[in-house]
Amino acid sequence: MVNLYYKATAIDDFVKNFQKVSRCPYLPVVLAALLISNGCMKMGPDYHRPDTGIQMPASYQHATPETVVRQPEDRWWQVFNNPDLNRLVKEVLKNNLDIKKATSRILEVQSQFVQATADRFPDLSFEGQRQRQDRQVIGIIQGKSFNAQTNICTFSLPASFELDLWGRLTRAEEAARADLLQVEENRRTVVQTVVAETISLYLQMESLERRIHLANESIENYRRSLSLVEKRYQRGLTSLLDCRQARRVLAEAETSLPPFRQGLGITQQKLSVLMGRYPETRPPMIHQKDYFKRLNPVPSGLPSELLLRRPEIRAAEARLMALNARVGVAKASRFPRIALTGSLGYSSEDLDKLFRPESELWNIALGIAQPLFDAGKLKAGQRAAEDRYEQGLAEYAKTVLTAFFEVESALLTRKEQLARRRRVMCFLKQAMATLEVTQRRYEMGLVDYLTVLEARQALLRAEENLILVDLAILGNRVSLYRALGGGWAIPDKSADVLSSCADQ
Repeated sequence: MVNLYYKATAIDDFVKNFQKVSRCPYLPVVLAALLISNGCMKMGPDYHRPDTGIQMPASYQHATPETVVRQPEDRWWQVFNNPDLNRLVKEVLKNNLDIKKATSRILEVQSQFVQATADRFPDLSFEGQRQRQDRQVIGIIQGKSFNAQTNICTFSLPASFELDLWGRLTRAEEAARADLLQVEENRRTVVQTVVAETISLYLQMESLERRIHLANESIENYRRSLSLVEKRYQRGLTSLLDCRQARRVLAEAETSLPPFRQGLGITQQKLSVLMGRYPETRPPMIHQKDYFKRLNPVPSGLPSELLLRRPEIRAAEARLMALNARVGVAKASRFPRIALTGSLGYSSEDLDKLFRPESELWNIALGIAQPLFDAGKLKAGQRAAEDRYEQGLAEYAKTVLTAFFEVESALLTRKEQLARRRRVMCFLKQAMATLEVTQRRYEMGLVDYLTVLEARQALLRAEENLILVDLAILGNRVSLYRALGGGWAIPDKSADVLSSCADQ
């Protein structure tokens, strides 16, 4: 390192005149330095949204004709028209611990942003000292030496300021601002994920409650069938094999209840944890037969709007912006650093004379530091920053591509699940009609009981398939909102927030 310090004698006259008014001789220099630094050049490239090379179509491939183009809904979960679900989501948003953690992370990065911003301003401190000094003094007349004690009192306000001629501190502030944007978008991602998980668990809980209710109904039907078969056996109208088969099917149906109850309890416990509560369970509720309600049309949009909706994409772009700014920081670090230092204060041997005009002292210095040889350390640091930017660019492109995949996958799944439900409803209708005919023929002695059991089990499979396909369709709506960015509104139309921050 080479350090060059010299007096700023060229501005002495100006300083002395200003000192009479402000009593702060280095203040005009600091003000001039601020003006110079604010107009400095910024090393490194300015941020522009990169071209990912992904060819975006005019519309989603698997969007159906009923798909409407509109802004995301603020409370998109209300599309299910379920007051219990709305209350549950409200409580999760209030008490979820992951959301609280993400919020605290924002506060932490906000403080780091303030620290980065503060580096661009002068550093002013206070120093006070009282010193006693013992020194040997030689007399002028006799030539003898003797010890003398002196007291020195000092009061000063030292200040320092780095001239940001190359934009190193400015780029560091840009990077800190982008870090703040990233954690804010990460918090939105956490909120979106927690809400989606809450609704998915709630739908699973209702599905398990429906399956438990269906299992109880099936067990009751099998019991009535067993009673009927036993009565027919006692009258000699059927064989012992039919009784055995009826008892076997009843025992098999009863074994399905414990797994359903276990799954329901675990799902309820997970919901309690999301709400910040102790994991608890409750008895299953009974749902109406018309459980499935036709939902509103899918609130889709143009593929390009996805870049503004998805918090994961916005977080990835904010990270890319921070990496771009840190390239400028690394490049500016290879240029000289110019620091301005000064001090204004008083020094006197007597404390009562400390603040008199004759005790006043001040100094101003300008220092330059330029690395001459570092074995390529700073250049390698710049290259490493550029390589990290390229990594961030690849991550951003992958995030965008993954988002498009999730949307297209959800739209495709929705279309196929709706088609599946129509076929399941047809299967259910035929199974009910088959069971009705089979039971009448069994009572007339035209078929054996095994045929009745097969018809009843087919009906049970149809009813279970209906429950599962309803869960798939409703869960797909959650996935679709999640893929489209949920209910978090698109930024202002006038300008993109990320791009506008990059220009500051």
